[in-house]
Amino acid sequence: MNAIRLLIVDDDPLVRAGLSLMLGGADDVEIVGEAADGDEVEALVDRTRPDVVLMDIRMPVVDGLAATERLRGRAEAPQIIVLTTFHADEQVLRALRAGAAGFVLKDTPPAEILDAVRRVAAGDPVLSPAVTRRLMDQAAAGAADTRRARARARLDTLNDREREVAVAVGRGLANAAIATELFMSVATVKTHVSRILAKLDLGNRVQIALLAHDAGLLEGYQEDGG
Repeated sequence: MNAIRLLIVDDDPLVRAGLSLMLGGADDVEIVGEAADGDEVEALVDRTRPDVVLMDIRMPVVDGLAATERLRGRAEAPQIIVLTTFHADEQVLRALRAGAAGFVLKDTPPAEILDAVRRVAAGDPVLSPAVTRRLMDQAAAGAADTRRARARARLDTLNDREREVAVAVGRGLANAAIATELFMSVATVKTHVSRILAKLDLGNRVQIALLAHDAGLLEGYQEDGG
């Protein structure tokens, strides 16, 4: 199995050194580069070809939001985990909308950050439905109705089965749990998820979850966690 190629982006040299020390010791992770600001990221990605980028959200020249938007707009973009000091922050929400696969707090225990890197590299988001709801609550109330209408219009392009899968993804269910609940195979769930991403021009499951939340499709469901 190839090691996960990881790029660390943070303007604090002590944070970069600490993350490199913590994560670089894992047998399945290779630190391929470090950057001190978002303006260095694209060139480093071209040179090092990381699988995952740990991206600080607040940097002096080009912040993590702009850097995430630039990277996720590229072909074969790496997965991105946002690093932040805040549980619920408007910039984090915007980074997730731009295609980040999740976020971790800077004071998260090393083992959990390593687990997040592994999960994102495997295609799983690092974001619980409860955190999604807190983030969504940060959005301006005045834009809520317009956002809901737009989200519902996009989801109307899905067939009934795809819509059910989208709601299940939004609830934080893993593929195996979706398969059990909707009486289908895991392979069929994966096919539906791939079709949803393609139809809606989304980059990952986090964006499906945010869209389902925007459309109001998760109201009335118990938060499942995950």
